[in-house]
Amino acid sequence: MKSTPKVRIITSLSLAVVVVSAGAWLGLGHITGSIKRVDAFAGIKDRPVRASSAVNYLLVGSDTREGLTKAELKALRVGSTASAAGARSDTLLLVHISKSRDKAVIISLPRDTLVTIPAHTSTVTGKPVAAMQAKLNAAYNYGGAPLLIQVIESKTNLRIDHYVEINFAGFAHVVDALGGIQVCSKVNINDPKSHLVLSAGVHTLDGIQALKYVRTRDFDGMGDLGRMQRQQQFMSSVLRKATSTGVLLNPIKMLNFFNAVMATVKTDPALNNSDLITLAKQMKNLSASKVRTLTVPLSNVNYVVPYVGSTVLWDPVLAPLLWQKLRDDLPIVEVVTPTPTPLTTATKSTTKATAKASASASAKATIIDKFKTRTASENPCGTLKY
Repeated sequence: MKSTPKVRIITSLSLAVVVVSAGAWLGLGHITGSIKRVDAFAGIKDRPVRASSAVNYLLVGSDTREGLTKAELKALRVGSTASAAGARSDTLLLVHISKSRDKAVIISLPRDTLVTIPAHTSTVTGKPVAAMQAKLNAAYNYGGAPLLIQVIESKTNLRIDHYVEINFAGFAHVVDALGGIQVCSKVNINDPKSHLVLSAGVHTLDGIQALKYVRTRDFDGMGDLGRMQRQQQFMSSVLRKATSTGVLLNPIKMLNFFNAVMATVKTDPALNNSDLITLAKQMKNLSASKVRTLTVPLSNVNYVVPYVGSTVLWDPVLAPLLWQKLRDDLPIVEVVTPTPTPLTTATKSTTKATAKASASASAKATIIDKFKTRTASENPCGTLKY
């Protein structure tokens, strides 16, 4: 697979979960007016039916260099705005917020996922294009947000309610506004492509360093899969930092955080002030331990298709199961509590305390995590789940 997620994977979470949940406190009236809009649902027909009042966001990371200073471009070594003209979708996240607004699920979608792109009119040439097999991010390149949403909705049968897009500059500035983000690496990193050099251990990264970190993919042999996992861990660190008392109770930091996000983000027109404020109030009970991150279950990460190249296939059993659970707004991690073992005559003769302890031990709950998720509250040095 070629290079996948780049950056905004985390900022996305900040928008859908952190920014929104803190928004009511700051008052979003004057801030959201500066958000750029994109008609993300233009012309989409035959969309999936909304099965519940849960909310689904599609969060897209664009690799446009717009907004980066010359010094930042030089530090990143990603070329100039002119040499890297245009924008490509390198990070794709689906964020599902439960109907009770107390849980969230964040799913990484590999950009190299094999999909069928329907017949459409190219936004590049203006000419009609026949249906074809391609990689998921090609939908964005050929038809922008509307075609990308159409393809994802068709593949998941999950209705997308809102669209959020952010670029390199937005990501870097958000990290800086939060005062840096802590990451942990169990090994030394020296990646010649992202130009990141880090020793093993815990580090607090500024915006430019963080960009390098979430783009790195060539040091551990895991390629894009390893990078997506590290991005999920980084995203969780952003959530912990943004919802910490040091940020939430600091008006200056909080305002800087909002301004950094709003300066470079694009959303669909329907995501308005009242939506954000209502959602913010509803999400007061959402904590980092109730946010789960994962990659859509995969069955093949190097499925070669003629004229398309190396692509990624989703697991034919687990992926549909995941989307069904989200459609029905059901927990993706199951907790099974067995029926307590009946007490024997001997047990009954023991003290009540001993009997209660014995029954409790026999009824210990079992956690079934088919999708290999993590919570945003987990240790950043925790084991990656491939």
